[in-house]
Amino acid sequence: MAARRTDRGQRHDGRRGNELRAVSFQRDWLPHLAGSVLVSFGRTRVLCTVCVEESVPEFLKGKRQGWVTSEYGMLPGSTDRRKPRDRAGKVDGRTVEIQRLIGRALRQAVDMKKLGERTLWIDCDVLQADGGTRTAAITGAWVALRDAQSRLRKEKKIRKDFLACQVAAVSVGIVGGSPALDLDYREDSTAGTDMNLVMTSAGRFVEIQGTAEHGAFSEEDLADLVALGKDGLKTLFEMQRRA
Repeated sequence: MAARRTDRGQRHDGRRGNELRAVSFQRDWLPHLAGSVLVSFGRTRVLCTVCVEESVPEFLKGKRQGWVTSEYGMLPGSTDRRKPRDRAGKVDGRTVEIQRLIGRALRQAVDMKKLGERTLWIDCDVLQADGGTRTAAITGAWVALRDAQSRLRKEKKIRKDFLACQVAAVSVGIVGGSPALDLDYREDSTAGTDMNLVMTSAGRFVEIQGTAEHGAFSEEDLADLVALGKDGLKTLFEMQRRA
């Protein structure tokens, strides 16, 4: 069955169904770090930083390979209502889920043997939230990793590039009965189906997170959303390369 057209009609912000929000990457946001990028997906803004630690977790010691891990957080003023800060021992479930997703996603891009016995800490802090914070974080964090690789090569701490591929993420959903790409908060909060896609530039999936919020979705809906997301990710990969 043919996929439904997603380029007809306008959404509340004037975009068509297959259009991303305005995406930008501002590199060297914190120049003292190995990598730092302020990524914007529309009004969603996430500061992605990479810190290098010259050691690895206990379970990797002596194995001549590195590790990539992440933390994620939202600043209290990032939404229209103050979000309390996470405190030691009291991190909410959503935060844990997202930071694990970011870590899993970015580890797909890294050859741990070439990284050597060091840890890359990826911190993603949401400055302003308007939907898609996890997808913006993953996409921006890869650019920060690319800068960290360049700095480590310049400092002669690595001999070979450790990035094996690109990784990016985007949201898709069924809004008003039609498939839509890169949902903002207004769309995400009313979507019948909400889904996040994470892929590598080699065309392989890292993760698909999809949920029916208001009525179950069909196999045809799933095919439409995956195709729409893959097209959006092709654009994001090109934007990463240009950045």
